Amino acid sequence: MCAMGAVGIIAEYNPFHSGHEYHIAETRRRLGADVPVVAVMSGNWVQRGECAIADKWLRARWAVLGGADLVLELPTVFACAPAETFAGSAVALLLATGVVDQLSFGCEAGSGEALREVARCLNSREYGETLAALRQTPSRTFAQCRQKAVESLLGEERGILLSKPNCNLAVEYLRRCEEMLTPLAIARAGAGHDAEDTGQGHCSASALRRMLRGGSGHTAAPFLPYVWQGQPSDMQWGERAVLAKLRTMTESAWGELLDSGEKEGLPHRLARGAEQSGTLEEFYRVVKTKRYTHARIRRLTLHAFLGLTQAARDPQYLRVLAFNDRGRALLAQMRHTAQLPVVTKPARVRAMTAAARESFLQEAVFTDLYGLFFPQVKPGGAEWRNSPCYRREARGEQTCEDE
Repeated sequence: MCAMGAVGIIAEYNPFHSGHEYHIAETRRRLGADVPVVAVMSGNWVQRGECAIADKWLRARWAVLGGADLVLELPTVFACAPAETFAGSAVALLLATGVVDQLSFGCEAGSGEALREVARCLNSREYGETLAALRQTPSRTFAQCRQKAVESLLGEERGILLSKPNCNLAVEYLRRCEEMLTPLAIARAGAGHDAEDTGQGHCSASALRRMLRGGSGHTAAPFLPYVWQGQPSDMQWGERAVLAKLRTMTESAWGELLDSGEKEGLPHRLARGAEQSGTLEEFYRVVKTKRYTHARIRRLTLHAFLGLTQAARDPQYLRVLAFNDRGRALLAQMRHTAQLPVVTKPARVRAMTAAARESFLQEAVFTDLYGLFFPQVKPGGAEWRNSPCYRREARGEQTCEDE
């Protein structure tokens, strides 16, 4: 147990909205008003295989204004990975701080103990054997086989939890927490994933992105705890750049990507789809089948564009994106507790290990490519220029400044 026991939250904040603010507030209501909150947040690219609606520094700024004390980056290689890798690497980053001993997460249904039960099942030998047998059916996706395996071992009520996006991620967090982080499950309030309604005053991030990208910022505004008048990023602005990359990909090149499905014949389908398609949506539609889900195709497309061809290493550093006064106290403690280098100034990367430098340089390239996905192309080099946002709460300010 650390001297300053903080609670961790894993999120994309794409964008940060009133539901996220509620999650942080409810976490403090349960654990105490003074508990420090450390958020691990996806960077400029997100798990659904697309660009984040705003850059990571701005989204981290929103998170601090919304109640988080310290925001750390989940690097692209992990943020754009399937749920298992996404969750495992995010938990690893929280543990590496040496100051986090609890994990708070939102879920659509089920108690914390029910989710723990599913997590234990997924870590069992019986699950592995059952899953292997179910995977022999070609028409089933991995997710379908996974859910069916749990249903056969624990019953339908437990298995169906894996069909709910937030519960699915929560289970993956719990698989990797073991006894190292105390879990806190908080029922999701408001609209469900990808829903348009605004239950209990909250709106889903998917619906908000559609509003913001569709020019309906005034409709989204009531659900954003800040004023944002910037231009959202969108895959449409860099679509030709992505398609150009896809058309240069040979079947063997597709086969070298992470999760490429080489043994399943997917690279051939991807290469043919790239030849035939004039838009990204058409490419996703042409390649998708019952076995190859839309989410998997989107991630593979992004992997191709970014050149993610190797299995991701474990996280190599802790990249600070934003903090407030309480977060600053955490950073001071982390000088003694952190198990990875803490990066507040990009120049400090040069003193890190070769593996850490390589990871940071790779992230800098991903950030430069992200700049192509705005109405006006952003200049490169942002990874080296930007410092963390620091909110000086002692002054009572409602805005952040670069440190």
